[in-house]
Amino acid sequence: MSSPVIVDLSGTTALVTGSTRGIGFAVAENLLRSGCRVVVNGRTAESVDTAIARLGPRADIVGAVADVSTARGCAHIVDTHPEVDIVVGNAAGFEWKSFLDLDDDDWLREYQVNVLAAVRLAKAYLPKMLENNWGRIVLVASEAGLNIPGDMIHYGVTKAAEIAFARGLAETTAGTGVTVNSVLPGPTASSDADRFLDDYAHENNVPRADADRHCTMSIRPTTLLQRLARVDEVANMILYACSKESSATNGAALRVEGGILRHPG
Repeated sequence: MSSPVIVDLSGTTALVTGSTRGIGFAVAENLLRSGCRVVVNGRTAESVDTAIARLGPRADIVGAVADVSTARGCAHIVDTHPEVDIVVGNAAGFEWKSFLDLDDDDWLREYQVNVLAAVRLAKAYLPKMLENNWGRIVLVASEAGLNIPGDMIHYGVTKAAEIAFARGLAETTAGTGVTVNSVLPGPTASSDADRFLDDYAHENNVPRADADRHCTMSIRPTTLLQRLARVDEVANMILYACSKESSATNGAALRVEGGILRHPG
């Protein structure tokens, strides 16, 4: 793993939703290294406790057991952690499903976790950020929000909404020290990547050593990276968006998708 980007966020508190594994966990690691107090969020006490044990345990880590896809879960986090300077909206729903097989519940489930969780938490924390004249809201969206995949249209549409929400919310911070950005990962080797690639190699009759490249090229043939991104590569971009050094970056959709998107900007 490459060396993390190091910035100074001493004296700040960050909430990272969906941070018990994968990209969210890597973001929590980066923030802790930067001196930030981190609220680790997951849906179960077991997952949160396990993540905290892996990260520390240490005094600058606290847990928040809550399902952010629900209004009740978001309210619980806000009630128990009212002082937050940085919100990283990382929790997300994801499934491969044909459009004709999708029902209303599928669409609503994706919308609750991929859009409304960010809306609810931003509404709760943005006023204090504006009062303090400093804060960061970073929404972990996806290149799928600009490159809607036919086999998970509902996911892509909600990620497009997340990107649009971040841009619109940024407009409300004009002239302040608060910024709102989205980050757009592409296919990323998350916590279960090894098992996934083992299965992929077997099912597609390709050598295991070639599975990463073969899989990435098959689902995103325009990729320039030609492999799955690592979670630390994505987390480093997110850390930049959380940093004081990113003060002139606001309302942006920051791409860390390996060059899948062929249009500039």
